Amino acid sequence: MDKNYALADLKNVAKEVISNAHHKTLLFYGKMGVGKTTLIKEICKELGINDVTSSPTFSLVNEYHTNNGEIVYHFDFYRIEDEEEAYDIGIEDYFYSDAWCLIEWPENIQNLLPLKSTEIHLSQLDNEQRNIQLKQSL
Repeated sequence: MDKNYALADLKNVAKEVISNAHHKTLLFYGKMGVGKTTLIKEICKELGINDVTSSPTFSLVNEYHTNNGEIVYHFDFYRIEDEEEAYDIGIEDYFYSDAWCLIEWPENIQNLLPLKSTEIHLSQLDNEQRNIQLKQSL
């Protein structure tokens, strides 16, 4: 998947991400303000989460539950200073739980990421549009 989109297309983009992801671990790459959290919120809606979703900037992880009882973990590793901090929250238990794991700033824990994941690269274009590229692992 490689496409440009506007904010009005976000719902359809979220649906495409879910249907095209080969793994439940989604790694969101992009500069600050490119729309990672906004896309994650829309993905959460599409997965059936009715709770208010927000970026877990200070807590590192938020847990949500879908309408059918599935768990979704939303991580934000922007403020992490050492990968050891991720170990301290039990990152392996989250990553290998078979739950959806939506990870902002995965480059900050590069050595801990599961091999089976889908990379989502976001970039901002000049015309108030975004570009999204999905890259599948294994």
